[in-house]
Amino acid sequence: MALTPRRLTTLLIAATLAACTDPGAARMAALNQLVGKPEQTLLQAMGVPSRSYETNGTKFLAYSEHRTDIIPGSPGFGFWNVGAIPPQPIDRWCETTFQVTNGKVQSFTLRGNACG
Repeated sequence: MALTPRRLTTLLIAATLAACTDPGAARMAALNQLVGKPEQTLLQAMGVPSRSYETNGTKFLAYSEHRTDIIPGSPGFGFWNVGAIPPQPIDRWCETTFQVTNGKVQSFTLRGNACG
């Protein structure tokens, strides 16, 4: 069964809906659908990679996601706001790297603190 753009869109919508319950499982399900597919399908689904590297006929295509979450602070007490904690920015990132050999996606790896 070929992964047509319509099926890929349906898959991504399903994965997005599943992300409401378990984002890690939804990400893995969507990415696993790309394993074994042609490189062109990967590029259509994921777009242009953030970086790429090729060695001995094997390509590595990396896609990076970054965001900053803010953990709210807490007010202090008294005239001088004793014990106040300021908001804390937390850098979140995930890099997905696909291995492509002979024009087909062989595998992928995830790195970062926001991959699941």
